[in-house]
Parts: sequence; structure tokens; C-alpha cells
Amino acid sequence: MDPSEQRDFPARMAMLAQTAAFVETFCAAHDVGHDIALRITLIVEELFTNVVVHGFKGESDSPIGIGLTRGADHVEVRFEDRAPPHDPTARLMSPPASLGAPLEQRPIGGLGVHLVGQLSRSVRYVHENGMNRLWLVVACRE
Repeated sequence: MDPSEQRDFPARMAMLAQTAAFVETFCAAHDVGHDIALRITLIVEELFTNVVVHGFKGESDSPIGIGLTRGADHVEVRFEDRAPPHDPTARLMSPPASLGAPLEQRPIGGLGVHLVGQLSRSVRYVHENGMNRLWLVVACRE
């Protein structure tokens, strides 16, 4: 069985440091290299921020669940929240339309979620039992 850990964090921006510490501790304990751990941290921080800011429209005591599972050549990131239903897979897997526009004409936002998709080998989403559930697989080798 693959090593797995799950933690819940209140949907508050002050929790970002704790989410990063959770990822760092997991990766150190399960022989995940530093560069991959940084990628996973970026993914978790981007998703967490988006749920707080866009999903809940502000801070909340509602929990955001983050699960990590170490596979033979990957880490699976599970992300769960009770914000309104939102399937981010299309935005994760395709660049924003404005990416080719000159910098001064690009809208603010949208690149972080695209970056999360680029750092992931695969992405899957479901909304069930009032929960957004997102799974991302991050390769442990480049």
C-alpha cells in the first residue's frame, strides 16, 4: 500500500504556511526530491488560494482537505472543499486565451491555474456529496 496522509485546513489565507509545511514534511518522509516537493507546494498553494478567494469568496472556517499519496514514481494530490461546484480541469489543461497577447493587454490572473496543470501528469475532478474533489498526479522524475 502506498504511503498516504490527509489533513484539513480552515479556508483562511493564514493557513498557507501550514499547508506548505504539510507538503514539506510528507515529501521529506517519503523520499520525494526537493524540486518535486516545491512543485507540489506550488500546486497546493495555488489551489488553496483559489478556493479561498474565488470559491468561498473570502475566508471561511470550512475545511479544505489536502491528501498526499506517494506512488512508485509519482505523488497524488487530493484536494477537497465545500465551495460551490467548480470543475477547473479545462483551465488546468489549456493556456489562457490571452497568453499570446502583449503583457500590458493581459488580464490579471489565470496563469497560476494553468501552471498547476502544466506541473501535473494528470488531473481528475468530480463534484459529489456537496464536495469538489480534485486529484492531480505529479511525476517524481522529470
